[in-house]
Amino acid sequence: MKKDMFTLLGGFLTALLFFFGTIGVSFEWFTTESINAFVIVVSAFAALAINAYAVWKNTHFVQGLRDWLRMREAKKQNK
Repeated sequence: MKKDMFTLLGGFLTALLFFFGTIGVSFEWFTTESINAFVIVVSAFAALAINAYAVWKNTHFVQGLRDWLRMREAKKQNK
């Protein structure tokens, strides 16, 4: 699914490149190579963001679980 989204992004940018070429607008930096590089950067950033969120969530979830277990044990010992 993620790979398909990045493929669609690359296809859209390539279509945009051809559209600009058709109407006579050209940019030195907007080439097929720059589009491929941009798609790679976007996919790498998305993977980094997803993994950073997973690490953050797992770290805080485990810490919250440990705190909850400590409170539960403390309540059992106070009874």
